[in-house]
Amino acid sequence: MAIPWSSVVLVTLVSLMACAEAKGSSFMGSDWGRAHATFYGGADASGTQGGACGYGNLYSTGYGTNTAALSSSLFNSGLSCGACYELTCDPSGSQYCLPGGSAIITATNFCPTGSNGGWCNPPKQHFDLAQPVFSKIARTVGGVIPINYRRVPCSKSGGMRFTVNGNPYFLLVLVTNVGGAGDVQQLYIKGASTGWLPLKRNWGQMWQFTGNSGMHGQAISFKAVTSDGAEAISPNVAPANWGFGQTFEGSNF
Repeated sequence: MAIPWSSVVLVTLVSLMACAEAKGSSFMGSDWGRAHATFYGGADASGTQGGACGYGNLYSTGYGTNTAALSSSLFNSGLSCGACYELTCDPSGSQYCLPGGSAIITATNFCPTGSNGGWCNPPKQHFDLAQPVFSKIARTVGGVIPINYRRVPCSKSGGMRFTVNGNPYFLLVLVTNVGGAGDVQQLYIKGASTGWLPLKRNWGQMWQFTGNSGMHGQAISFKAVTSDGAEAISPNVAPANWGFGQTFEGSNF
């Protein structure tokens, strides 16, 4: 149902663990709400790759098939990218629910208005799930099912990842594998000889820094702030000889 977008190409993967600092990272989630769910992308989830959050290959970026495209009412123009939700099928509204079926998913895509059946039209709360995770909570023959959902903390293995692309005049940083609230609302960058400088969200979890930044040739640090106000600082996560297309691993919540 959702239409994947093109995403950044990860040319090189470099994992550098840095000394890190996280503040106020105890995300508690939210109360239960009601919504509906469908599925897309095929049994192998190949059609879910890419997407409106910019995560690209969801296997290599660690999201796998426990993912969903959110309706506009939930997507929040991309600020919900990376948020995690627990979903359960509501057996009072569907005969296709699996007993005890539940799943935790990460928001990785957008389900556009005008999609088949209008399920993603505002103000509807809707999750278009990767087919493998839909199959964990209901039989696919059901097509559309009523669900209960709530925000939950994101449990991620390893550190937050920063993929740096662009050129000396334009940095484009993709943030992935975010724990805690999961949804980065603001990203900052700091060179070895600069203070903290804000990046502007380009789309999804792509953050841009324009102008002659002078960051190339400097060790760089990142500070990420999530929707609950928590912040994680990854000092000197990229060394002075960092290159475009590389991914660096820092702190997490």
